[in-house]
Amino acid sequence: MSTLLAKALEKVGALPQDEQDAIASQILASLADDEAWKRQFAEKRDVIHRLAQEAIEEDERGETLPLDDLL
Repeated sequence: MSTLLAKALEKVGALPQDEQDAIASQILASLADDEAWKRQFAEKRDVIHRLAQEAIEEDERGETLPLDDLL
């Protein structure tokens, strides 16, 4: 466990149990959300790669504008 995490858990441990549970729920939800994002990106890897390749090809054909021109 990292020093920062240990320090955070020490502070959380000093809170009332209902607050500890609320923080624990938030942490678990955040971790679950991160896992969901990782799964979604892994499942869409081919689509993301194809879109990136299309963008590169459009740029190489001169079909894109520099960001400065858009601002």
